[in-house]
Amino acid sequence: MKVLKNHLIYSLALVWVVLAALVGMHWLPTLTIDGHTLRRVDLLSDIRPPEPALAEADTDSVALPPIVKPAFVDTCRTGLTCIEDYGDSTHRGMLPFYEALGRLDDPASADDLVRVAVFGDSFIEGDIFTADLREMLQQRYGGCGVGYVDMTSQTSGYRPTVRHTFGGWESHAATDSARFDRKKQGISSHYFVPRGGAYAEWRGQSRYASRLDTCQRVTLFFASRDTLSLTARVNGGEEQPFVVPPTADLQHLTLEGRIGSIRWTVRQAADSTLFYGVTMDGRRGIAVDNFSLRGSSGLTLRNIPSRFLRSFNRQRPYDLIVLVFGLNVATERGRDYNGYRQGMEAVVAHLQENFPQAGFLLVGVGDRDYKTDEGDFHTMPGVKNLIRYQQAIAAQSGIAFWNMFDAMGGEESMSKLVHAKPQMANYDYTHINFRGGKRLAGLLFDTMMYGKEQYDRRRAYEEE
Repeated sequence: MKVLKNHLIYSLALVWVVLAALVGMHWLPTLTIDGHTLRRVDLLSDIRPPEPALAEADTDSVALPPIVKPAFVDTCRTGLTCIEDYGDSTHRGMLPFYEALGRLDDPASADDLVRVAVFGDSFIEGDIFTADLREMLQQRYGGCGVGYVDMTSQTSGYRPTVRHTFGGWESHAATDSARFDRKKQGISSHYFVPRGGAYAEWRGQSRYASRLDTCQRVTLFFASRDTLSLTARVNGGEEQPFVVPPTADLQHLTLEGRIGSIRWTVRQAADSTLFYGVTMDGRRGIAVDNFSLRGSSGLTLRNIPSRFLRSFNRQRPYDLIVLVFGLNVATERGRDYNGYRQGMEAVVAHLQENFPQAGFLLVGVGDRDYKTDEGDFHTMPGVKNLIRYQQAIAAQSGIAFWNMFDAMGGEESMSKLVHAKPQMANYDYTHINFRGGKRLAGLLFDTMMYGKEQYDRRRAYEEE
């Protein structure tokens, strides 16, 4: 009988030898072949407890850079012609205005009045455009009164926002061909010399725009190197006498209360006495001043004496200065407006120097049409060329720019306003009427409020 050998013991021995070899290979040194490092054998990796993390990073490790918060990106709402602000680095664009509106939003703020000055040509004469912009801002942020009004006015007969009567004045404007002394002019490029008994009366109105029938504060601006005697009559009441001592600086007298009308009468004045105008405001909210000058290109603003502007700024500091010029600059085929660009850059610099806290907005010229030989009305090519120069003025000066041409519809938009029902522009295809002014004011107001919303979002985002 043949006895079978048991080979199972040999198989078990082989298994133990292989297992011991694999376990032992874990302690072999790391091998590198042809630049490639072989992985270490670790038969027990699945059951081995993890090694504790090193207390310190390896000396050759690189620290991760800090997380960078993306910059806030401004956007423009579809259908809106937004303000292009070149004042991010200078803070002389819309920022001071938006900051001032933010203070009005805070009931605990001591800031009582946000002031806007609008300088322009006949496009805004008679308070066209500015009347509705004023009303929209005052309805949103409060305020009352028509703002600044000269002692006399060429537009007193058809300006609907204030009833203005006067007599006994010599009026002088920067556009006069003779007898104008640049050194005497005030903020509106005018000055007024009183004769004996000269008077001026302003009465609030409610037939066009709201919040104008009464105001809370009236201020008279003048200068006199000799003693001045005058009286004020508020709301048709008794006359209040004032005797003002002489000084070389700009002076002002302020009355407060519920004022529907104010009449100033000059009882005694010297040859050196000059008057400028009055302001009718609320104690809090928005004040919008219209400084229109018929026939002006805007370049005469650089001739207003710095001494006067600085003194006026101390008494009536602006948060925003708006420039609306171009109708008297654009020509039918004008191409090179470089001389005008240099002049307006000097104007902006002059105003920036004397109103250091103010923001600035340059409004591009609107559409202006001309009649071709075929009898059709088309946009003047010179207008579109001028707009490019105006945008360059804003960029070079570090201020804000609003393209009114695009906002009102672009090519031939003036013709559309002329032939609209009801009509919104005059048959000269150059000037808007009050209906057109209300439409354009609404467009600017909307883009201002959208800019304020973007400002609030940016501030909240940066404070996160």
